[in-house]
Amino acid sequence: MSNSSGRSFPLFTALRASLKDGYSLSKARGDLLAGITVGIIAIPLGMALAIAVGVAPQHGLYTGIVAGLIIALTGGSRFNISGPTAAFVVILLPITQQHGLGGLLLVTVMAGVILFCLGLARLGNLIQFVPYPVVMGFTAGIGIVIATLQITDFLGLQGVGQHQHYLEQWQAISAALPSIQWGDSLVGLSTLAVLLLWPRLTTKVPGHLVALLLGSLLAALLLWLDIPVAILGSRFSYELEGVVHAGIPPFAPHWVLPWRLPGGDGQPLAVSFALIRDLLPSALAVAMLGAIESLLCALVADGMANTRHDPNAELMGQGLGNMLVPFFGGITATAAIARTATSVRAGAHTPLAGVIHALVILLAVVLLADLFAYLPMASLAAMLLVVAWNMSEAPHVAHMLRIGPRQDIWVLLICLVLTVLFDMVLAVGVGLLLASVLFIKRMADLSQGNRVPRQLHKALADLPDSVALYQINGPLFFAAADKALHAMSTYDDGIRYLAIDMQAVPSMDMSALVIFEKALHDLQRRGIQVYLIGVRAQVRLKLKRAGVGAERQRRIFVSSPEKAAQLINGQLAQLQSA
Repeated sequence: MSNSSGRSFPLFTALRASLKDGYSLSKARGDLLAGITVGIIAIPLGMALAIAVGVAPQHGLYTGIVAGLIIALTGGSRFNISGPTAAFVVILLPITQQHGLGGLLLVTVMAGVILFCLGLARLGNLIQFVPYPVVMGFTAGIGIVIATLQITDFLGLQGVGQHQHYLEQWQAISAALPSIQWGDSLVGLSTLAVLLLWPRLTTKVPGHLVALLLGSLLAALLLWLDIPVAILGSRFSYELEGVVHAGIPPFAPHWVLPWRLPGGDGQPLAVSFALIRDLLPSALAVAMLGAIESLLCALVADGMANTRHDPNAELMGQGLGNMLVPFFGGITATAAIARTATSVRAGAHTPLAGVIHALVILLAVVLLADLFAYLPMASLAAMLLVVAWNMSEAPHVAHMLRIGPRQDIWVLLICLVLTVLFDMVLAVGVGLLLASVLFIKRMADLSQGNRVPRQLHKALADLPDSVALYQINGPLFFAAADKALHAMSTYDDGIRYLAIDMQAVPSMDMSALVIFEKALHDLQRRGIQVYLIGVRAQVRLKLKRAGVGAERQRRIFVSSPEKAAQLINGQLAQLQSA
């Protein structure tokens, strides 16, 4: 799929392109199998991720249903499976703690608007400008935070709660270790063992399903033996016709206004300009992370299936999904790399696999909601521990720490530490700043200016010693200009002609222009005639606008060393005849 395919109509790009290629019974069978497979995986993950961000589990399922359906139909990737993802936990949890469910959904709407505008402005390709050490650093940090948050349910610790700062969370966990529940720990360890060992077996049955079934059966056995085990129904409940029921409501997502849901004080959210202003930084962070996650996911899917996605259409689809899902009780959504890869491996061909995945979740909510109340919290925590490990890419990070450039390693580690100890917004901001400074330094190191022997150019070799050759290589900008041009002012009094080879100067900024013009004025004051060799059109235009070359008897643009030699010889001949 070419990027131009979405220019006439930017939505439904992937769906239209895939159906245009033809849709057969075999493709439909592949989409159906892939949708069912990934839908089964998405059900427990959706609930676990909703719990991780501090809301009831049904909100994660609503996200997979509504956002998963909308984004699959309207986006620019044929294979992306969208829903709640672990990457958002570190951003969304503090929002929920401060502003409640209503604030979380309002942030999702705002982030959706930002994503849609990014796609509309055709900024989808900007993802390539986020340095890899920054991405690796904050994703590894997110994995560490997610894993830490799961320890409480995995071990059944009592009285830990969720704290805004990482060190406070660890202090609470350490203090609660004496309250460890061996029933929860046994269920969690058993589930984790199945999740780790099951992929080694040659079977198409999703390991998440097997692990949850075995974990639930073990929990039921332990409860029958009067050994305490925390289950979803003991933690979450809903009210229907004045009666409180354990678990999640067995209803499809329904229309709800986010600002009528509870805020941080438990009362309906009071929307105001001050609240929007407070939530805007979080919305920008969510949109940025959503864009990075979804476009990286699309690239992974393209590599697996040998296709091409439309990044701008994908951002618009992600934006539309996030704008609408809060009005059905769903939280922030983006493309999930692991679920997308599973869908591709299971035989997906078109975005209809994502649609089927959403319908599978919908059927599970309507038909199986009562059974979800018996899912052990420790099993859900074990699932997120695996997600956190995969997200952190610990072996790959360790490999990069061994082989990567030292400066990039520092960027990675700083982003990781800031993500863990503070938040992802600060980590990415500092990481981008450091990466930019390193890029500027590296570019400045490439820019050099030196006096070189005239013999470097054959045409200048036979000229007298009163002629000097200066060569500039690389872009001239604020960080490199002074170093590159410094030697121009160090020639002895015997020099009367200076040929400056600028053929390898691709660009020049305002700072360099000022320094360069000053250097030429100094040379003119000393009576040195300057010839600028091979100046590129863009740089030449900037120099002429600054007045360089206006006095042609003093300095002049020439196309080649041969032309410079010809003019210098002419000047020397005139002096000898005089």
